[in-house]
Amino acid sequence: MFKPLAAVLILLNVSFAQAKEWYFDVWLDKQKIGTHTFLLNQSQLQSRANFKVKVLFINAYRYQHQADETWQGACLSQLKAHTEENKEVTDVKGSQQGDQFVVEKNGKSQSLPACVMTFAYWNPEILKQKQLLNPQNAEYLDINVTDDGLQPITVKGQQMNAHQYRLTGRYQGKDKLKITLWYDDQQQWVALESITPEGYKIIYKLI
Repeated sequence: MFKPLAAVLILLNVSFAQAKEWYFDVWLDKQKIGTHTFLLNQSQLQSRANFKVKVLFINAYRYQHQADETWQGACLSQLKAHTEENKEVTDVKGSQQGDQFVVEKNGKSQSLPACVMTFAYWNPEILKQKQLLNPQNAEYLDINVTDDGLQPITVKGQQMNAHQYRLTGRYQGKDKLKITLWYDDQQQWVALESITPEGYKIIYKLI
């Protein structure tokens, strides 16, 4: 029922001279379901997510995800991700090999272009890409981005105008992702929302 939640948990890239951190509370409609944290230290990225969805006080959905990535400029060079979604376990790893990036999911591999990007929400360069790699399930999605201009939003209890973008992703002709992103006037990522195929709203609130 809640499996499409995982589709939004997707990550990462770009190299900075200093460590940067993002801490989000994650909500499913009006229910807080967990946290998602990101730590970027120069070319190394760590992402950790932990969700539990309760229905009538019963744990209906459990999701744990961790991803570690290494970057060379705007190109992913190494990837290792482990996901536990209820009882389903998925392992993805990848590396740049010559003129291609080879990614493997649960022992099955595929070759992608040499320079690929994942869903690096904090790097506005992803908004210029035609394809992005989902590090959780190794899907290489076709991407379309719509610029909605400045829109009002509340971040850490403060009202602000932020640049809003709507991002959709398709894989093998099927709709997979519907994400809305916001960036402040310094081009810093400040918020995310996603609508699942069932109509649930996933909200990332910066803390």
